[in-house]
Amino acid sequence: MNSWLCTRAIDAHRPNSRLLKKALRLAERDDISTVLSVHAATVTDTYWVKDADSNLSWDDVRFKKDYFSTLALKGDYNSFAAVGALQNNQTQELTNIGNFEKCWRLKDGVWWLYKQADALELFSEYFISLLGKRLGFDMAEYIPCSDYVRPKTRAIKTRDFTSGASVNFEPLHAIMGEDVEDYTRTYTVLRQFGEDIASDYVFIIFMDALCANLDRHSFNLGVLRDVDTGKVLRLAPNFDNNMALISRGYPAKRSYGSDMLISDFNTLLASGAYWKGYSETRTLPAVSEKLLREVMLATGLKVRTNDLIAYLMARYQKIHFQENICQGGFHQTMKFPYNWKLSLHFSVLLQ
Repeated sequence: MNSWLCTRAIDAHRPNSRLLKKALRLAERDDISTVLSVHAATVTDTYWVKDADSNLSWDDVRFKKDYFSTLALKGDYNSFAAVGALQNNQTQELTNIGNFEKCWRLKDGVWWLYKQADALELFSEYFISLLGKRLGFDMAEYIPCSDYVRPKTRAIKTRDFTSGASVNFEPLHAIMGEDVEDYTRTYTVLRQFGEDIASDYVFIIFMDALCANLDRHSFNLGVLRDVDTGKVLRLAPNFDNNMALISRGYPAKRSYGSDMLISDFNTLLASGAYWKGYSETRTLPAVSEKLLREVMLATGLKVRTNDLIAYLMARYQKIHFQENICQGGFHQTMKFPYNWKLSLHFSVLLQ
């Protein structure tokens, strides 16, 4: 139980978490005490704890306000001073995990997660979400925020894909621990919940390989369960790509070749992984320079477009069944050109 509670605690290394705990006047600030102060409740699931003789109900502990959200996101004096007189200390921020400064805000009955991002992180997260949608994949909804957290730092928001815990998000950590880097093993574990769920996992790992997401782990992969029965309904959408692509700077041209993300993905494909909508003669969604340019333009953000297109196309041409690569190049194995109607068809299948 203690280890599970710790996984739900705000990262104590985040500077704003320390300010938050100070503003809340938490006497004990270790992870377990922090989580228990809000009954271990979160925005994205209905799991919580109480004393055996307590009369509390879910309606008593679920979050209905976002008083401390600005302090959790910005950590500035004005937001610290503004919450000083509040008596209510039931805040969703104490179970808002991750090492980036972030907060949950409630807008018209919908929870949105706001996360700090510099220009390159913001572009990477937003571009990947738009590209995944164009390819027909199930992606979390991301929208850049116009207001600045501080100079050169903005925020990007994503809609709560559980719709206020109408389904329970369960990270893969709860199912298979931290070891999700073995793609074939993770695929095999997910396949026990159904071929479609395993197929959607392949979509996520494809996007990671294409866009160089180095930060896929057991807490940003997960399943959605029925609140009443616990049945796994589907894989959670692809989210948390802010450390991918150019988030840590533009890659050097010498790194345009294959890396372990690509080779591990190719190994997964070669193992016979089921991928809905694809076959041995059409193993990948069709990515073109034209498509990439359109999506980059749709972000409305300024980047080195030509360099990024060259980088992504170089990676795309390495993602492949190795035995199908021939002297004439990767595209000879592709029997279908990019087809927007086909992408729409995939989108319908994945909903």
